[in-house]
Amino acid sequence: MKKQLLIIPSILFLFILLTFFYLLTIERNPSELPSNLLDKKIPKFETESLLKNERFVSSKEFGKEIILVNFFATWCQPCRVEHTYITRFSNEKGIRIIGINYKDSPKKAVKWLSSLGNPYSDVPVDKDGRIAIDWGVYGIPETFVISSKGIIKYRHIGPVTGKIYKKINLLIKDIE
Repeated sequence: MKKQLLIIPSILFLFILLTFFYLLTIERNPSELPSNLLDKKIPKFETESLLKNERFVSSKEFGKEIILVNFFATWCQPCRVEHTYITRFSNEKGIRIIGINYKDSPKKAVKWLSSLGNPYSDVPVDKDGRIAIDWGVYGIPETFVISSKGIIKYRHIGPVTGKIYKKINLLIKDIE
């Protein structure tokens, strides 16, 4: 009888041990967060434009060409770090860059862009963070690649680095 009582805890312990080993061996990237929007249409939004005296309407802007969308703010140090790579994207043919200014002072954003250079074709303003919520943004900077059909094909959380720049460039060539 005592032997039978030891079998159940032993099997349970073995099961837990196997589960831990399985979780250790599978390939997981903790920096990749799941996105429900991948391979789906971009969320529609309408807001003011930072640099143009008109409304930014997403339904009029997306769905014509490949677009890189970059959520940024002047108070975000990683945004400043990645700015050189975003500028490099703006020099690439066949891609348009839209920067969404997230919870920022418009005056500071205009000054920041004039100081560092403006790689964006347009800068919609996300005063209260609603646009970022609709896009599933966890924190800034975040960058999305949108196909010419308005479908989100890639999402990168964090600053764009040299390695990510190359990865996005290859992805864009595959989309074309």
